[in-house]
Amino acid sequence: MRDRVSRWCSAGLRLGLAALAALVAFCPPVHGQEGSAERKVLRVCADPNNLPFSHRNREGFENKIAELFARELGWGLDYTWFPQRMGFVRNTLRARDPVTGSYKCDLIIGVPVGFELAATTRPYYRSTYAMVYVQGKSLDSVKTPEDLLKLEPARLKALKLGVFAQTPPVDWLLRNGLIDQAVPYQRMTGDPEDYPGEIIERDLVEGKIDVAFVWGPIAGYFAKRVNSPSLVVVPFKRDPQIKFDYAIAMGVRFGEREWKAQVEQLIEKNLPGIRAILRDYNVPLVDEGGS
Repeated sequence: MRDRVSRWCSAGLRLGLAALAALVAFCPPVHGQEGSAERKVLRVCADPNNLPFSHRNREGFENKIAELFARELGWGLDYTWFPQRMGFVRNTLRARDPVTGSYKCDLIIGVPVGFELAATTRPYYRSTYAMVYVQGKSLDSVKTPEDLLKLEPARLKALKLGVFAQTPPVDWLLRNGLIDQAVPYQRMTGDPEDYPGEIIERDLVEGKIDVAFVWGPIAGYFAKRVNSPSLVVVPFKRDPQIKFDYAIAMGVRFGEREWKAQVEQLIEKNLPGIRAILRDYNVPLVDEGGS
């Protein structure tokens, strides 16, 4: 999957950067302030081109959740944009402005529970990996991943199966003897304009692959976004051998307990609104029982 708050302490620009950094280290974190003004701002760390999660045009569901929180707080909303790949946290959540010494942003809206580079909140949704195929191309009998294995052998062996490297569906293909038919995709590329949904709305639609195996939110969103042809999403269920479903939380800096508690209160209070946003984006949701 392409596998996502303390803000500032003012100091005169006459200070050298070394002196400023030393001063900032002793300043208490004050969330949501900007410059000398008293305007409160929710500062979010996000990828500028990672639909359905986030986008520079604020079209993703994480953008909508951030807007929900900003309204609830009565704050403004600002972003630090950086591609969600290696170095994302270092260049966003942990990065300081070289002039003010303040952190660039204070909240990552979507990270896996237990994410190693940030303190994670309580989870606010759980989703699962899924298969996506084009309706009407002899795969309509596939209602579960196991149904794919029941296809006539010659038909099954002719399928081109698009899958991202180092994701759970790779293990599923290996287990079922289908790995030789895999068309591999990189989880991260050097091109910031690449986005994971291309596997569906470009390659699957154009027939370069017959089935796409992707993280559930990507599957649901792009299947809904493609107007023609019709696409079918088949989520993976709980599997005793392969973990397909993951709980997603929000991430803050380690040690910022009060801010983390405030974010968790926002999640709790706004959970119905968050779930409505996720449903609108066609995210396959999994409960703790695995259904």
